[in-house]
Amino acid sequence: MTTTADVHPVDEIPPVRQLTAFGLQHVLAMYAGAVAVPLIVGGAMRLSPADLAYLITADLLVCGVATLIQCVGCWRFGVRLPIMQGCTFAAVSPMVLIGTTGGGLPAIYGSVIVAGLAIMLLAPVFGRLLRFFPPLVTGTVILIIGVSLLPVAGNWAAGGAGAKDFGEPKNLALAAFVLVVVLGVQRFAPASLSRIAVLIGIAVGLAVAVPFGFTDFGGVGDADWVGISTPFHFGAPEFKASAIVSMLVVALVTMTETTGDLIAVGELTGRRVEPRSLADGLRADGLSTVLGGVFNTFPYTAYAQNVGLVGMTRVRSRWVVAAAGGMLVLLGLLPKLGAVVAAIPAPVLGGAGLVMFGTVAASGVRTLAQVDFKDNNNLTVVAVSVAIGMLPVGVPTVYEKFPDWFQTVMNSGISAGCLSAIVLNLLFNHLPARAGSDSGSVAEPEGLPVGGGENAVEQSREEAV
Repeated sequence: MTTTADVHPVDEIPPVRQLTAFGLQHVLAMYAGAVAVPLIVGGAMRLSPADLAYLITADLLVCGVATLIQCVGCWRFGVRLPIMQGCTFAAVSPMVLIGTTGGGLPAIYGSVIVAGLAIMLLAPVFGRLLRFFPPLVTGTVILIIGVSLLPVAGNWAAGGAGAKDFGEPKNLALAAFVLVVVLGVQRFAPASLSRIAVLIGIAVGLAVAVPFGFTDFGGVGDADWVGISTPFHFGAPEFKASAIVSMLVVALVTMTETTGDLIAVGELTGRRVEPRSLADGLRADGLSTVLGGVFNTFPYTAYAQNVGLVGMTRVRSRWVVAAAGGMLVLLGLLPKLGAVVAAIPAPVLGGAGLVMFGTVAASGVRTLAQVDFKDNNNLTVVAVSVAIGMLPVGVPTVYEKFPDWFQTVMNSGISAGCLSAIVLNLLFNHLPARAGSDSGSVAEPEGLPVGGGENAVEQSREEAV
């Protein structure tokens, strides 16, 4: 990879060979999550296999376009950082409810289009909230993102949620084998290979999985060679008030999650996210979501699993992720090629996911290491926020008796933990101390002075990088 003193690592363009290998890693890291949303929603609505296949190809196509918008940028759309875009899981429950009882796919797509427009309008407002994300908050959010993703890797390693052989020792053995290969490549291989350790681990794991019967390439033969998604394939969108309200709540959740992901990538790459660039990134989310509603797919957001891959490989170029976006577009146009990628066994992805998602959590710990925890309440902020964020992860049914809008917000550990961290930081570090309390005489921790949140963010992030 050629570098110059004037080019930031985010803007470097690697050679084509590296660009392809690094980009393929990102595709493999997010593919399972990307296709899961259309599979869940389409399955709940009992769509035909042909319609399910159509949803998946449409999803992959818009995933690629959304990633290109986010990484490459166009005017005020796109944060121009290595960010992969994919369907948000926060919208799954509301979409299933809308699709099964509130008007089917047309009602879903109408609400998705309105939500995308709302995100674009609210993006500048969220951009001005960046001062409420000092290292205390960002480190906590990044930690929650990483830890909340670990059960995903665990499900993959066990064979995939709902698999008949879920938890079989052979599945965990294959995942452990891939994990060992990834770690071995990182430790002993040359630097040029260690950066594609995940790709090598998946390739070796797949080579071992084939003779042991883990793979099923039956779907490859049935898939079409070419498939093109057309606007409003399932009918003109319908705009129903109840569906729109539900999706607007989802929009606020995804904006909160994306904010945390963008800040995390900004710290990992050494390019600090400013209020304007944050607004540009959120605006790209909104545009991608509108495209999702038009091209028969769903709301889009930044994918946290790829944040971990950036931190693990230390490849910071946004053009690598743009190459991954191009590959997703190709997969969306060539269903047979997408079926090949879909045949990769879940345990293989699980072994790689343990490393990637753990890297995200470790990055959060590294950011928190810059925070002063002496003679203040910062430890309480972290402790309570992590606890609230992990509650729906450890007990998925904890909020099932609450209203739907509350479940939409709080069932996402990332959004719940993020909101908690912001509120508690304001409570303990920005509101005036109680009259007569000793806390007023205690100096604010470095990086968290009252009324100086913006300077604190800049200073501590530069130190962390």
